[in-house]
Amino acid sequence: MSILKLDAGGIPQCWVNAEEATKHYADNSVLWTLGDPILKMRGGISRATGLQSVIELHSIIAVKGSAKINLFDVIPGITKRKLFRRDRGLCAYCGERIHEGDAEAEHIVPNSRGGKYSWMNLVISCRPCNQRKGNRTPENAGMSLLYAPYMPSLYEDMILKGRNILADQMDFLAANLPKNSRLLDSLERVGVHWD
Repeated sequence: MSILKLDAGGIPQCWVNAEEATKHYADNSVLWTLGDPILKMRGGISRATGLQSVIELHSIIAVKGSAKINLFDVIPGITKRKLFRRDRGLCAYCGERIHEGDAEAEHIVPNSRGGKYSWMNLVISCRPCNQRKGNRTPENAGMSLLYAPYMPSLYEDMILKGRNILADQMDFLAANLPKNSRLLDSLERVGVHWD
């Protein structure tokens, strides 16, 4: 179970596990929480009171400190899994749905032609389309892109790297997505349930 960790200003920092979140509660660095408690962590029994210590973990925690980042300058790290989720598991050339294990991260402009490993130059493709395109640009190969690549915002990136995102976590992240986010549009269109 993952807990969304924010800075004091509400900017997402990362997903943390229950043990990491418990450390923040124990050292009093949690400033505020959102959502209902999702888990109880039980500790030792106090000699003075005879009571067991219990910490209730919320699905979203904000901790002391603020991120020293400009939201518009953040470039999320690229992984094949996040790329697959950004492109909704569809081959950029033929539009076929691909199983995540069979998807290939495809350079639009090949490396050998100066193409960079970047969000704007990578799409998901099926193996047959990737092999057909080969070491050519889409124009040279006579293959059109069915959708344009884009760089996710910080909030989109948190959705892309989350696994089992709870409803209140998704509500928080979705409320901060750019108005033109394809990710939000695709999530609403397919009626995805988060928990």
